[in-house]
Amino acid sequence: MNYPKKTGQLRAGCRMQNKQGGHSVAVIGGGPAGLKAAEVLVLAGVQVDLYDAMPTVGRKFLMAGKGGLNITHAEPAEIFASRYGARRAQIKQWLDAFGPAELREWALDLGVTTFVGTSGRVFPAEMKAAPLLRAWLHRLRKAGVQFHMRHRWKGWTEDNGQGAKKVALCFNSPEGEHTVYADAVVLALGGGSWSKLGSDGTWVQLLTQRGIPVSPLRPTNCGFDARWSEHFSSRFAGHPVKSVAVTFVDSAGISHCRQGDFVVTAGGVEGGLIYALSALLRDEIAAKGYAEIFLDLMPGKELARIISEVAHPRGSRSMSSHLQSRANIKGVKTGLLRECVSRADFDHPDRLAAAIKALPIRLIAPRPLDEAISTAGGVMFEALNENLMVRELPGIFCAGEMLDWEAPTGGYLLTACFASGYCAGKGVLEWLENKPSQA
Repeated sequence: MNYPKKTGQLRAGCRMQNKQGGHSVAVIGGGPAGLKAAEVLVLAGVQVDLYDAMPTVGRKFLMAGKGGLNITHAEPAEIFASRYGARRAQIKQWLDAFGPAELREWALDLGVTTFVGTSGRVFPAEMKAAPLLRAWLHRLRKAGVQFHMRHRWKGWTEDNGQGAKKVALCFNSPEGEHTVYADAVVLALGGGSWSKLGSDGTWVQLLTQRGIPVSPLRPTNCGFDARWSEHFSSRFAGHPVKSVAVTFVDSAGISHCRQGDFVVTAGGVEGGLIYALSALLRDEIAAKGYAEIFLDLMPGKELARIISEVAHPRGSRSMSSHLQSRANIKGVKTGLLRECVSRADFDHPDRLAAAIKALPIRLIAPRPLDEAISTAGGVMFEALNENLMVRELPGIFCAGEMLDWEAPTGGYLLTACFASGYCAGKGVLEWLENKPSQA
């Protein structure tokens, strides 16, 4: 399907004339993908009922914006699309329809201006998610979207009391269990991380029971365990490690290098620099049982210079004072050297300098799925047609993080969620056009 590029503004404050023959659609999931699908549908005149298990929608979206909402990225389209790895071809189709430019235009239409940061990341002017979400929900309610909170989807029911052409959905709500009928359904149930915000992955069993292939959910953009000593952990847990580079050579012999910052945790490492390599590290651990990274504590200095500085006579000064004055190695960086380098190597300037430039750290496991920023795995693309409809279940569409794709942080996750919701909504409209109205 060639999705038309159109953000679909609603300025009149009322539902557009119903052009879909009285069809109704149930959207399950109130994150960016579900809300975007609901917007596309309601602006086309479809009756939309949105269901979510939580008391309010957009909880993970709000959490993502707590420290500054990175909504998308301003890099060239081809580079942007490459961030999705093996799923580049599929997701590029979404982005061609609703990409970074359309997302920024959509935000502006809601009264939220955006700007490009020095790294190319795009943020709302106020940096927060809440103003954008409030304006969006106001538009959706005004357009006619009906929100049903604390409604947990329990799967399909065989009750065809409303006719075989309706989809029958079972929900648990504060009023008890009940059945909802719809002409089509958009599932936008999220991944399996941050269950307290609503993405708990319980939908996996519901779909697999119906024969829909789902790739196992796995953590991505996550931290890793490293088996620190108790001494190091108690002293340095929570300390940021700044201005370093990490190199990782995968099983195929390909070297991956990133520069930035990360954080030492009680049991390992986390943070932006680690997240950027997390998918590679996770897969390496799954294949080998561990992944070894090499940390350059002084990426701006050549090895020969560091050897010279370390070899300089230190007199009565301690080694820690010597490293700080000669090589600007201090605090947690010194702690990492003490943790990972043998005591004997501290007496050999060449060995110590080599460790400063390539400190080996063995990672033994990704952190649990629920701690990850996002998840890999989900509904396999092979189970869907080009409009994101489940091939074996006509009228059932999927969008967002519950699909089998992953991306690094930097605005790529949110952009693809918005884009998939847009395309799923367009796919529903196309399908409804060819579906007889239900009497």
